[in-house]
Amino acid sequence: MASHAIEVKNLYKIFGPRGRDFVDPVKAGLGKTELNEKHGHVLGLQDINISMPAGGVMVVMGLSGSGKSTLIRHINRLIDPTAGEVLYDGVDVCKMNENDLREFRRHKTAMVFQKFALLPHRTIIENTVYGLEIQGVPMEESRKRAQGWIERVGLKGFENHYPNQLSGGMQQRVGLARALTNDADILLMDEAYSALDPLIRVDMQTVLLDLQKELKKTVVFITHDLDEALRLGDKIAILRDGKVIQQGTGQDIVLKPADEYITAFVKEVNRGRVINVETIMRPLTGNPEGVPVVVGTVLESAARMMTLVNQNIAHVVDANGKPVGSIDLGTIISAMVTPISHEKVPQAAE
Repeated sequence: MASHAIEVKNLYKIFGPRGRDFVDPVKAGLGKTELNEKHGHVLGLQDINISMPAGGVMVVMGLSGSGKSTLIRHINRLIDPTAGEVLYDGVDVCKMNENDLREFRRHKTAMVFQKFALLPHRTIIENTVYGLEIQGVPMEESRKRAQGWIERVGLKGFENHYPNQLSGGMQQRVGLARALTNDADILLMDEAYSALDPLIRVDMQTVLLDLQKELKKTVVFITHDLDEALRLGDKIAILRDGKVIQQGTGQDIVLKPADEYITAFVKEVNRGRVINVETIMRPLTGNPEGVPVVVGTVLESAARMMTLVNQNIAHVVDANGKPVGSIDLGTIISAMVTPISHEKVPQAAE
């Protein structure tokens, strides 16, 4: 069975007519500023190495100009790399011929854009079936599949409306329905929720998480918002100036920021929504006490469960219900508010 994982290996992108000539100088230490000022070339990506989990959500985050949108466009080869590989199921997308690449884009990937990218002259259902039309799927089957996804994203009754009759949040639901109707293994979401109001944005995050529990797509999600990254990402990579500064789980990044840049990013994070109970639990020394809390539960949820039953102590259980440790409310509250200095932890590996 194919794993649908994506491996990015030693990826460089240098924009300019002689980009390939500057890969070795960049490897030898030529910086972004000097490359631009002296040679008129722009360093987009530098030695990117990321394993994107099959069936999971990979969030790539960074500020404007960090290279995150350039990176996601290498996965469906809207941008060709200067050097390096992008492997899907072990096949290098960068080496695909024109026909294989067309098939890969049509059947294996779907993209959700920040600006919705809906066709204004088409109704919602006509927008949703667009990808299937290109694939040559019969209209009756296309419409049936599209109708199912329109209903799943909460737009039943709006099939015959036009995009300009819908709010921004509803238009983005159409974009998501269109991507899911294609039944692609890989969902590429480039700042998909950045244009939405905060409440609608959280609502759309919930829609994606609920669908992902069932669909297990390989999702690559681009954002500049750390809270969004932490909520959605099974794994997160943080880019700066075209380089990966740190990657790992949200908990890894919040607890062990690799440098001052990331420390500044995570300073205001609600740690209670990121840190899991097993991170702070103590070994069991006697019989389990208090309410059982499952491994993987975040501290905020554990604290809520304990206060609901008026308990200061809980025991942590594994997926099979076996007790594996204990926690108390005081330790939880302390862990939720204690800042972490990057100087106290080992620096992240290069």
